[in-house]
Amino acid sequence: MSRIRTTHVGSLPRTQEVVDFIFARERAEPYDAAAFDAAMTKAVDETVAKQVKAGIEIVSDGETSKISYATYVKDRYTGFDGDSPRNAPADLKLFPSFLKRLAADGGTPKYARPMCVGEVRSKGQGELQKDIDNLKSAMEAHGVERGFMNAASPGVISLFLQNDYYPSREAYLAALADAMKEEYETIVAAGLDLQLDCPDLALSRHMLFTDLSDEEFVRVAGAHVEALNHALQDVPEDRVRVHICWGNYEGPHVCDIPMAKMFDTLMSAKARYVLFETSNPRHGHEWTVFRDRATDIPEDKVLVPGVVDTTTNFVEHPDLVAQRIARFVDIVGADRVVAGSDCGFGTFAGFGAVDPDIAYAKLEALAEGAARAG
Repeated sequence: MSRIRTTHVGSLPRTQEVVDFIFARERAEPYDAAAFDAAMTKAVDETVAKQVKAGIEIVSDGETSKISYATYVKDRYTGFDGDSPRNAPADLKLFPSFLKRLAADGGTPKYARPMCVGEVRSKGQGELQKDIDNLKSAMEAHGVERGFMNAASPGVISLFLQNDYYPSREAYLAALADAMKEEYETIVAAGLDLQLDCPDLALSRHMLFTDLSDEEFVRVAGAHVEALNHALQDVPEDRVRVHICWGNYEGPHVCDIPMAKMFDTLMSAKARYVLFETSNPRHGHEWTVFRDRATDIPEDKVLVPGVVDTTTNFVEHPDLVAQRIARFVDIVGADRVVAGSDCGFGTFAGFGAVDPDIAYAKLEALAEGAARAG
């Protein structure tokens, strides 16, 4: 059997120094810009070193400089101001005592989600270039050949930064696709793989589109993928990863739309690599969707199942990780499977359910399991 490669979804725990700088910027408090940049460079170097030590081959910058995987765009693009309405996932609304406990315990992150109130245009790729330079420098320092950088999809931006300017959702998606196109191309031109984070293809079903039927939502998600594919038209497919997500939180998840209903949508994205959850208790059984529809998986697709969970502090046994990997190897072959994580470990700056040291212990278990599977 071919050796199983290892990666993860992208975000990783940030140091307190990094978090303090990010929130100083977020709150428009005075801070030393040069010290900010130096802290990010240092933190990315350390983050890559930890990934290498854990056995991760395809590394990221941990999304170190970003406040979150989606709302960072408000700092790099024009057109955003004010605040968007908060809407808890439908499953948490079904269990109000649990939702109240989460809020009381600080289990729900607090950060700005401005509305789109004007034309969305890039402010330039300067901040992105700093992220790229930091990651590439760290990769060179630690002997890493392959890295990826996360970017928000048009659909996930529309989920968290809602439209109050464009005449329709479709027009907003089209504008976002046009605006984000350069960011995507810049990442790939730098020699990195591009990862598009797309919880809009699953999470948004029980956050923003609860009034629709599943079939109606699938059509909405299809429009999101069309906008994404438009933005990717000049990016080689073999350099693109897409991650689908039902929400990176510990909760009931009883309102999650099944993978079986989103399978075709996921496969239609212009991406060689598809990343998805298979470790948490609500989606662990859905490997059978890929087994039962093996002939519908395009031959050029590489599956990147999440083989460690990102919402609990259990460290998976490497044998369990190997078993999870083997299911997908049996479906498409070892050369078309990469071991990944369910989601990120640092989805929001300063917030994470998993202890930072345990997060890297989980990545070590991922790598050991991949070694055993291979």
